[in-house]
Amino acid sequence: LRFIKKTLKNHADEVVTLHKGTPMTLKAVFQSMNLSTYDLTVDMLDVHADRNTFHRFDKFNAKYNPIGESRLREVFLKTDNYMNGKYFARIIKEVASDLEESKYQNAELRLSIYGKNRSEWAKLAKWALQYNVYSNNVRWLIQIPRLYDIFKSNKIMNNFQEFLSNIFEPLFEVTNDPNSNIELHKFLTHVIGFDSVDDESKPENPMLDSDVKTPGEWDDEENPPYAYYLYYMYANMTVLNHFRKEQGLNTFVLRP
Repeated sequence: LRFIKKTLKNHADEVVTLHKGTPMTLKAVFQSMNLSTYDLTVDMLDVHADRNTFHRFDKFNAKYNPIGESRLREVFLKTDNYMNGKYFARIIKEVASDLEESKYQNAELRLSIYGKNRSEWAKLAKWALQYNVYSNNVRWLIQIPRLYDIFKSNKIMNNFQEFLSNIFEPLFEVTNDPNSNIELHKFLTHVIGFDSVDDESKPENPMLDSDVKTPGEWDDEENPPYAYYLYYMYANMTVLNHFRKEQGLNTFVLRP
Protein backbone atom coordinates (compact mmCIF):
# COMPACT_ATOMS: atom_id res chain seq x y z
CA LEU A 1 0.00 0.00 0.00
CA ARG A 2 2.81 2.40 0.94
CA PHE A 3 4.59 1.64 -2.30
CA ILE A 4 1.50 2.10 -4.50
CA LYS A 5 0.67 5.43 -2.85
CA LYS A 6 4.23 6.67 -3.09
CA THR A 7 4.51 5.67 -6.74
CA LEU A 8 1.19 7.31 -7.60
CA LYS A 9 2.42 10.50 -5.97
CA ASN A 10 5.85 10.62 -7.60
CA HIS A 11 5.44 8.77 -10.91
CA ALA A 12 1.81 9.36 -11.89
CA ASP A 13 2.73 10.27 -15.46
CA GLU A 14 4.94 7.27 -16.14
CA VAL A 15 3.62 5.01 -18.90
CA VAL A 16 3.07 1.63 -17.28
CA THR A 17 1.02 -0.50 -19.65
CA LEU A 18 -0.61 -0.75 -23.06
CA HIS A 19 -4.39 -0.90 -23.24
CA LYS A 20 -5.67 -2.04 -26.67
CA GLY A 21 -2.41 -0.76 -28.14
CA THR A 22 -2.49 2.71 -26.55
CA PRO A 23 -0.01 3.63 -23.79
CA MET A 24 -1.52 4.23 -20.35
CA THR A 25 0.08 6.20 -17.52
CA LEU A 26 -0.18 5.08 -13.92
CA LYS A 27 -2.60 7.92 -13.27
CA ALA A 28 -4.80 6.79 -16.17
CA VAL A 29 -4.84 3.20 -14.88
CA PHE A 30 -6.21 4.38 -11.53
CA GLN A 31 -8.62 6.80 -13.16
CA SER A 32 -10.01 3.98 -15.29
CA MET A 33 -10.87 2.21 -12.02
CA ASN A 34 -12.27 5.42 -10.46
CA LEU A 35 -9.64 5.38 -7.72
CA SER A 36 -7.43 8.02 -6.15
CA THR A 37 -4.68 7.62 -3.54
CA TYR A 38 -7.12 8.73 -0.84
CA ASP A 39 -9.44 5.80 -1.55
CA LEU A 40 -6.77 3.14 -1.13
CA THR A 41 -6.71 1.14 2.10
CA VAL A 42 -5.14 -2.15 3.15
CA ASP A 43 -8.60 -3.74 3.31
CA MET A 44 -9.38 -2.54 -0.17
CA LEU A 45 -6.18 -4.04 -1.61
CA ASP A 46 -7.40 -7.38 -0.26
CA VAL A 47 -4.12 -9.24 -0.71
CA HIS A 48 -3.66 -10.50 2.84
CA ALA A 49 -4.09 -14.17 3.64
CA ASP A 50 -6.87 -15.25 5.97
CA ARG A 51 -8.20 -18.62 7.08
CA ASN A 52 -10.19 -19.31 3.91
CA THR A 53 -7.27 -18.59 1.62
CA PHE A 54 -5.55 -21.92 2.13
CA HIS A 55 -8.57 -24.13 1.58
CA ARG A 56 -9.80 -22.57 -1.62
CA PHE A 57 -7.38 -22.23 -4.50
CA ASP A 58 -9.60 -19.75 -6.34
CA LYS A 59 -9.55 -17.46 -3.29
CA PHE A 60 -5.81 -17.91 -2.94
CA ASN A 61 -5.32 -16.96 -6.60
CA ALA A 62 -7.56 -13.91 -6.30
CA LYS A 63 -5.23 -12.54 -3.62
CA TYR A 64 -2.54 -12.03 -6.26
CA ASN A 65 -4.60 -9.22 -7.78
CA PRO A 66 -4.58 -6.00 -5.73
CA ILE A 67 -8.20 -4.74 -5.42
CA GLY A 68 -9.12 -7.77 -7.55
CA GLU A 69 -7.67 -6.02 -10.62
CA SER A 70 -5.40 -8.08 -12.84
CA ARG A 71 -4.16 -4.81 -14.36
CA LEU A 72 -2.66 -3.77 -11.02
CA ARG A 73 -1.02 -7.15 -10.66
CA GLU A 74 0.49 -6.69 -14.09
CA VAL A 75 1.83 -3.23 -13.26
CA PHE A 76 3.12 -3.89 -9.74
CA LEU A 77 3.75 -7.63 -9.39
CA LYS A 78 5.11 -8.92 -12.68
CA THR A 79 8.70 -9.30 -13.85
CA ASP A 80 7.68 -9.41 -17.49
CA ASN A 81 5.53 -6.38 -18.35
CA TYR A 82 5.62 -3.08 -20.26
CA MET A 83 8.21 -1.64 -17.82
CA ASN A 84 10.21 -4.88 -17.58
CA GLY A 85 9.19 -5.42 -13.97
CA LYS A 86 10.65 -2.16 -12.62
CA TYR A 87 8.02 -1.61 -9.89
CA PHE A 88 8.09 -5.23 -8.74
CA ALA A 89 11.87 -5.02 -8.35
CA ARG A 90 11.53 -1.82 -6.31
CA ILE A 91 8.99 -3.41 -3.96
CA ILE A 92 11.29 -6.39 -3.42
CA LYS A 93 14.26 -4.11 -2.73
CA GLU A 94 12.26 -2.23 -0.12
CA VAL A 95 11.23 -5.48 1.55
CA ALA A 96 14.83 -6.69 1.43
CA SER A 97 16.19 -3.50 2.97
CA ASP A 98 13.66 -3.85 5.83
CA LEU A 99 14.91 -7.39 6.38
CA GLU A 100 18.53 -6.31 6.31
CA GLU A 101 17.81 -3.56 8.79
CA SER A 102 16.18 -5.96 11.26
CA LYS A 103 19.23 -8.22 10.75
CA TYR A 104 17.86 -11.56 11.91
CA GLN A 105 14.92 -12.01 9.56
CA ASN A 106 15.21 -13.90 6.31
CA ALA A 107 12.67 -14.44 3.57
CA GLU A 108 12.26 -17.02 0.91
CA LEU A 109 10.39 -15.44 -1.98
CA ARG A 110 8.75 -17.17 -4.94
CA LEU A 111 9.15 -16.37 -8.61
CA SER A 112 7.21 -18.22 -11.28
CA ILE A 113 8.48 -20.12 -14.29
CA TYR A 114 5.55 -21.37 -16.38
CA GLY A 115 7.24 -23.65 -18.91
CA LYS A 116 5.48 -21.78 -21.70
CA ASN A 117 8.62 -21.18 -23.75
CA ARG A 118 12.38 -21.55 -23.46
CA SER A 119 13.18 -17.87 -23.08
CA GLU A 120 11.47 -17.49 -19.68
CA TRP A 121 14.58 -18.29 -17.66
CA ALA A 122 16.72 -15.81 -19.59
CA LYS A 123 14.09 -13.06 -19.13
CA LEU A 124 13.77 -13.72 -15.41
CA ALA A 125 17.53 -13.74 -14.86
CA LYS A 126 17.92 -10.55 -16.91
CA TRP A 127 15.30 -8.85 -14.73
CA ALA A 128 16.94 -10.02 -11.49
CA LEU A 129 20.37 -8.78 -12.53
CA GLN A 130 19.24 -5.56 -14.20
CA TYR A 131 17.54 -4.39 -10.99
CA ASN A 132 19.96 -6.20 -8.69
CA VAL A 133 17.24 -7.80 -6.56
CA TYR A 134 19.94 -9.40 -4.46
CA SER A 135 20.06 -9.54 -0.69
CA ASN A 136 21.82 -11.70 1.89
CA ASN A 137 18.47 -12.02 3.65
CA VAL A 138 16.54 -13.29 0.64
CA ARG A 139 16.63 -16.58 -1.22
CA TRP A 140 14.54 -17.51 -4.25
CA LEU A 141 12.33 -20.51 -4.73
CA ILE A 142 10.99 -21.08 -8.24
CA GLN A 143 7.35 -22.12 -8.38
CA ILE A 144 6.09 -24.01 -11.40
CA PRO A 145 2.31 -23.90 -11.89
CA ARG A 146 0.89 -27.12 -13.34
CA LEU A 147 -0.64 -25.52 -16.42
CA TYR A 148 0.14 -28.04 -19.18
CA ASP A 149 -3.57 -28.53 -19.96
CA ILE A 150 -4.05 -24.78 -20.54
CA PHE A 151 -1.01 -24.55 -22.86
CA LYS A 152 -2.23 -27.63 -24.71
CA SER A 153 -5.78 -26.35 -25.20
CA ASN A 154 -4.37 -23.01 -26.46
CA LYS A 155 -2.17 -24.97 -28.90
CA ILE A 156 1.04 -23.54 -27.40
CA MET A 157 2.52 -27.05 -27.13
CA ASN A 158 1.92 -30.56 -28.46
CA ASN A 159 2.94 -32.77 -25.56
CA PHE A 160 4.13 -32.80 -21.97
CA GLN A 161 7.77 -33.23 -22.98
CA GLU A 162 7.77 -29.71 -24.43
CA PHE A 163 6.64 -28.36 -21.05
CA LEU A 164 9.50 -30.19 -19.30
CA SER A 165 12.04 -29.15 -21.93
CA ASN A 166 11.11 -25.48 -21.61
CA ILE A 167 11.78 -25.67 -17.88
CA PHE A 168 14.87 -27.87 -17.69
CA GLU A 169 16.83 -27.60 -20.94
CA PRO A 170 17.99 -23.99 -20.34
CA LEU A 171 19.22 -25.12 -16.90
CA PHE A 172 21.23 -28.03 -18.30
CA GLU A 173 22.70 -25.78 -20.99
CA VAL A 174 23.82 -23.08 -18.57
CA THR A 175 25.21 -25.70 -16.16
CA ASN A 176 27.19 -27.21 -19.02
CA ASP A 177 28.52 -23.81 -20.14
CA PRO A 178 27.95 -20.87 -17.74
CA ASN A 179 29.18 -18.46 -20.43
CA SER A 180 26.24 -19.37 -22.68
CA ASN A 181 24.12 -17.15 -20.41
CA ILE A 182 26.12 -15.51 -17.65
CA GLU A 183 23.05 -13.72 -16.24
CA LEU A 184 21.18 -16.98 -15.76
CA HIS A 185 24.30 -18.59 -14.29
CA LYS A 186 24.56 -15.84 -11.68
CA PHE A 187 20.84 -15.84 -10.92
CA LEU A 188 20.79 -19.59 -10.27
CA THR A 189 23.37 -19.20 -7.50
CA HIS A 190 20.61 -17.50 -5.45
CA VAL A 191 17.91 -20.06 -6.24
CA ILE A 192 17.51 -22.78 -3.65
CA GLY A 193 14.84 -24.97 -5.14
CA PHE A 194 11.57 -25.64 -6.91
CA ASP A 195 7.95 -25.73 -5.86
CA SER A 196 4.98 -27.14 -7.76
CA VAL A 197 1.77 -25.13 -7.48
CA ASP A 198 -1.85 -25.53 -8.52
CA ASP A 199 -5.18 -26.57 -7.08
CA GLU A 200 -4.47 -29.66 -4.96
CA SER A 201 -8.15 -30.17 -4.18
CA LYS A 202 -9.02 -31.19 -7.76
CA PRO A 203 -10.02 -34.84 -7.93
CA GLU A 204 -7.81 -36.83 -10.28
CA ASN A 205 -6.94 -40.39 -11.16
CA PRO A 206 -3.51 -40.93 -9.62
CA MET A 207 -2.97 -44.34 -11.23
CA LEU A 208 0.62 -44.56 -12.39
CA ASP A 209 1.79 -47.93 -13.66
CA SER A 210 4.24 -49.24 -16.24
CA ASP A 211 1.77 -48.55 -19.07
CA VAL A 212 1.52 -44.84 -18.36
CA LYS A 213 2.48 -42.64 -21.32
CA THR A 214 5.92 -41.05 -21.37
CA PRO A 215 6.04 -37.22 -21.54
CA GLY A 216 6.70 -37.34 -25.29
CA GLU A 217 3.54 -39.43 -25.78
CA TRP A 218 1.40 -37.43 -23.34
CA ASP A 219 -0.54 -35.33 -25.83
CA ASP A 220 -3.93 -35.51 -24.08
CA GLU A 221 -5.94 -32.37 -23.50
CA GLU A 222 -6.08 -33.16 -19.80
CA ASN A 223 -3.43 -32.49 -17.18
CA PRO A 224 -1.22 -35.37 -16.03
CA PRO A 225 -1.80 -36.27 -12.36
CA TYR A 226 0.13 -34.54 -9.57
CA ALA A 227 2.34 -37.60 -9.02
CA TYR A 228 3.30 -37.59 -12.71
CA TYR A 229 4.34 -33.93 -12.60
CA LEU A 230 6.38 -34.49 -9.44
CA TYR A 231 8.03 -37.65 -10.70
CA TYR A 232 9.35 -35.92 -13.82
CA MET A 233 10.36 -32.80 -11.93
CA TYR A 234 12.23 -34.98 -9.44
CA ALA A 235 13.85 -37.08 -12.17
CA ASN A 236 15.08 -34.02 -14.08
CA MET A 237 16.27 -32.26 -10.93
CA THR A 238 18.20 -35.29 -9.71
CA VAL A 239 20.22 -35.48 -12.93
CA LEU A 240 20.63 -31.70 -12.98
CA ASN A 241 21.89 -31.70 -9.38
CA HIS A 242 24.49 -34.41 -10.06
CA PHE A 243 25.66 -32.44 -13.07
CA ARG A 244 25.84 -29.16 -11.10
CA LYS A 245 27.72 -30.86 -8.28
CA GLU A 246 30.33 -32.14 -10.74
CA GLN A 247 30.69 -28.60 -12.06
CA GLY A 248 31.14 -27.28 -8.52
CA LEU A 249 27.83 -25.36 -8.60
CA ASN A 250 25.00 -25.06 -6.07
CA THR A 251 22.20 -27.65 -6.21
CA PHE A 252 18.41 -27.39 -5.80
CA VAL A 253 15.80 -28.97 -3.56
CA LEU A 254 12.30 -30.03 -4.53
CA ARG A 255 9.87 -28.49 -2.06
CA PRO A 256 6.32 -28.76 -3.35
